[in-house]
Amino acid sequence: MQTTVLIIDFGSSYTQLIARRVREQMIYCEIHPFNNLPKDLSAFKAVILSGSTAAISKNKPWIDLSDFRKKAPVLAIGYSAVKLLEAEGGQVKIGSKDEFHQKSLHHTASEEQLFKEFSHNTEVWRNLQDNIFDLPDNTTCLAKNDADQCLAFQINDEETFGLNFHPEVYQSPEGTKLIQNFLVDIAQIEQSWTPGAFVEQAVRDIKKEIGDEKVVLGLSGGVDSTVTAVLLNQAIGENLYCIFVNHGLLRKNEYESVLENYKDMGLNVKGVDASKRFLNALSGVSDPEEKRKIIGKLFIETFDEEAQQIKTVKYLAQGTIYPDVIESVSVDGKSVAVKSHHNVGGLPERMNLKIVEPLRNLFKDEVRKVGRELGVKEELVGRHPFPGPGLAIRILGDITEEKVKIIQQVDAIFINALKAEGFYDKIWQAGAILLPIQSVGVTDDKRTYDRVVALRAVNSIDGMTADWIDLPYDFLRKLSTEIITKVEGVNRVVYDISAKPPATIEWE
Repeated sequence: MQTTVLIIDFGSSYTQLIARRVREQMIYCEIHPFNNLPKDLSAFKAVILSGSTAAISKNKPWIDLSDFRKKAPVLAIGYSAVKLLEAEGGQVKIGSKDEFHQKSLHHTASEEQLFKEFSHNTEVWRNLQDNIFDLPDNTTCLAKNDADQCLAFQINDEETFGLNFHPEVYQSPEGTKLIQNFLVDIAQIEQSWTPGAFVEQAVRDIKKEIGDEKVVLGLSGGVDSTVTAVLLNQAIGENLYCIFVNHGLLRKNEYESVLENYKDMGLNVKGVDASKRFLNALSGVSDPEEKRKIIGKLFIETFDEEAQQIKTVKYLAQGTIYPDVIESVSVDGKSVAVKSHHNVGGLPERMNLKIVEPLRNLFKDEVRKVGRELGVKEELVGRHPFPGPGLAIRILGDITEEKVKIIQQVDAIFINALKAEGFYDKIWQAGAILLPIQSVGVTDDKRTYDRVVALRAVNSIDGMTADWIDLPYDFLRKLSTEIITKVEGVNRVVYDISAKPPATIEWE
């Protein structure tokens, strides 16, 4: 069984970031909500307790830690450290509202393993509402701030630690080192979670689960489905059947170029051009969710028709990754709404198939590393994420063939320019949006009343949060001129400088 770190989520917006910091140490971890923990805890060699947005609310979640303490090292962060201290009889002053700031931290003992190789005076990110002012007798303070408040403590005779700051965020520059010290030096976990190790284990698991049965997979040309296909192909070979459906809302020439890229990869791929079918069904539809439903329904129908031609298929493969899994679970027990286009919802029941999701425990950048380990072309493994409904949610308002062609041209100019200037690989996701407005302009001394397009480029880790890219003004100036000059019907270009949150990466 895989040696793992258990991350218990109490509702923090930083929980995924904790997991990423653990994975960066080449150590496997899993996130589970506090109210839905695994029954078998024997594989977990360390436990990390997340913070929580419930710190100032009346409903403050907590659990009995007796199953973990003295059995595995425990690291409580933020809210969890406060709850742990209170459970031990300590006193904590709670402020009335959240207020995060970067503050100095001084560790009190240089030989302390948790702060090994730390600067004596380092910066950490903490919530000022939590002020520990009375440690119980069975605890030892490991680090303080300038105001002599304890920011890190250990329960005596236990490898149980509490941090009144967040080591997982970039505002705590030595936080990653602390997490490494906890996992490697204190918990003594082997750093063996590598792309190569994952591939070896995944291939064994797939062969064991699927055997000689047939698997059908819906390819999109994106990173997740491509790596899923190559991984499955390595495990089951010719028993994998890939279907690439063109819904007419892909990027310019993408259907042809993706099929061309797949030719020499040894995959059994069938391309299905259903663009007219989709565009006809979307005619006159403006509501974003209705667009998704139409695309999802037609995709299921089209995919099903093609898959039915393959006899005795038992499995449906999906490129589900870990953020998809996490987003489907809520710490308050309520189900989280998942966008209706996610993967191919409805197909397993319709076709009576079992699901296989070999990447469901990986983050996006880990999928890319696995892809490179498998020898997938950089052109495919380095592609930006692209929404399932495609350009349907980048055309605000109703969809017409003319609008699709316009936004495809604008998008192609934008993406090609990013690649030419060396920006593409430094960006998480970029694309163009066709706005449902027109603006006055002047072309060749004539008044025009043409369309407006917005450009969007963001950096992110896994799409949960994102910030806009500060592209050079000269680049944007040249890009705007090229778009307006070359794309008929467009006379204005704007650049989106909104972060997520409060905005989203896509506009619909």
